Amino acid sequence: MANHIGVIGAGVMGEALIAALIRSGVKPADISFAEKRSERAIELASRYSIVHKELTAVAAESTVILLVVKPQDMATTLADLATGISAETLVISFAAGKTIASIASGLGQQNPIIRVMPNTPALVGKGASGYSLGAGVTAEQKKFVSEFLAATGKAIEVPELLQDSVTATSGSGPAYFFAFVEAMVDGAVALGLSKEDATLLTIQTIVGAAELLETSGDSPTTLREKVTSPNGTTAAALASFSASGLHSIVADAMAAAAHRSQELA
Repeated sequence: MANHIGVIGAGVMGEALIAALIRSGVKPADISFAEKRSERAIELASRYSIVHKELTAVAAESTVILLVVKPQDMATTLADLATGISAETLVISFAAGKTIASIASGLGQQNPIIRVMPNTPALVGKGASGYSLGAGVTAEQKKFVSEFLAATGKAIEVPELLQDSVTATSGSGPAYFFAFVEAMVDGAVALGLSKEDATLLTIQTIVGAAELLETSGDSPTTLREKVTSPNGTTAAALASFSASGLHSIVADAMAAAAHRSQELA
């Protein structure tokens, strides 16, 4: 679909999306990017054979623009884009909290806009994204985004009013997982294992459990029940989780993430 794709912002997520574009079949010659840090720009231009340009030049030549900037930088970025972007250019935002309406307002014209909430496992092609379509997005543009996001992992379409829920679930979710791994490693060390052995066993346990969950066809509940013998060691651990209010802790954390996403709008 796209004749030329511009990427605004080339941090960790920006690079993940550039790599996904190329995996999805976009030619490097059809990608340009804007990045303020000169060393980073040189690095990515060399790594992916793409061209670094000023933001206004990227805006003027692109039929699709990926906005991969921090929410607090969005207003300034949109003001800069508005001076050179065509009204037909598809704008895809990856900024947490920023609504389609606010992006349209910042551009000052009726561009087709798609809002996406990605997550960092997109770096390894195992991401989870939720995307929402603004008014005027064509079937061809939707197909392009769906296929492009498939190169980052898995993606689902959701109404925009559920974007904060996606943010709290998959957007921020990897950090919950990493925090749990940290806690398991610390717990293992407290029980006498070395940090190295604790880390190896914890990571392999988590990776193996995730693979089993994805491939077995069983629900999380069924898998938990299968590994939990009555009055056994796992039952004791799960009882401790329950007594500490694990479900409430997780639900409250996710609600806090969703609330902060709303504040960023």
